[in-house]
Amino acid sequence: MHLAKIRIATVMLTFIIFFISSGNSQAQPSRFSALRYIKDGDTLNYRLLFPDYDTFRKYPLVVFLHGAGERGNDNEAQLKWGVTNFATDEAMSHHPAFVLAPQCPEKMQWSNTTPSANGTDLRLSAEPSKPMSLVISLVHELIRQNRIDMNRIFITGLSMGGYGTFDAIMRYPGLFAAAVPVCGGGDTSKASLIAHIPIWMFHGADDTVVSPEFSINMTRALFHAGARPGFTLYPGVGHFAWLAAYSDQQMIEWMFSQHK
Repeated sequence: MHLAKIRIATVMLTFIIFFISSGNSQAQPSRFSALRYIKDGDTLNYRLLFPDYDTFRKYPLVVFLHGAGERGNDNEAQLKWGVTNFATDEAMSHHPAFVLAPQCPEKMQWSNTTPSANGTDLRLSAEPSKPMSLVISLVHELIRQNRIDMNRIFITGLSMGGYGTFDAIMRYPGLFAAAVPVCGGGDTSKASLIAHIPIWMFHGADDTVVSPEFSINMTRALFHAGARPGFTLYPGVGHFAWLAAYSDQQMIEWMFSQHK
């Protein structure tokens, strides 16, 4: 009888400890400040990671574009995948940087492209999407307000954000020092515009959401334009290529080593 009571008490105590631990974990404040950018009546929610910076040096800026599932206005969902890898103790110690994570509004896109006839290529539209226009405007505002190294502005994104990464570097090829599109796609006819930008693409070979042909075709186009891009195709991986991509320390080291 006493043994049964001890077992019940042990189970209850374990549950209480687990509950308290879970609550404390969820209560941990994000290292990303929640902010809002307003221009000409349009609003862009964003999160910003600040380096532990002094007043004598400038720091790189990483622009992170989330996927379609994280759209909205809660200014929280965009932290779900990948970007928090830049906010660990180790990452902030080895590669202190400003990290910008904007949130695309519901039913909108980072990129503004139309599908080509073959279905595995895109054509860049004349004007950027409203969210992309706001992101670029915000980047310039952050440059004015903070000690950001303009020779080390990097952009990366997954899925919808991978498309947005190609869109951004094709529209603003003089802004970025490197790009890491993950399971995205772009306009291969514009490859010559971005041939000077160091690019490392990632894709899952079994991706049924965004065909790996988008990245394969872009790799070919960039090589034909004289570039030497990186391309990692994960065998047996579907759409979640970003799980491996943003955990790849070699990619992180490569990206932060790039300069304009």
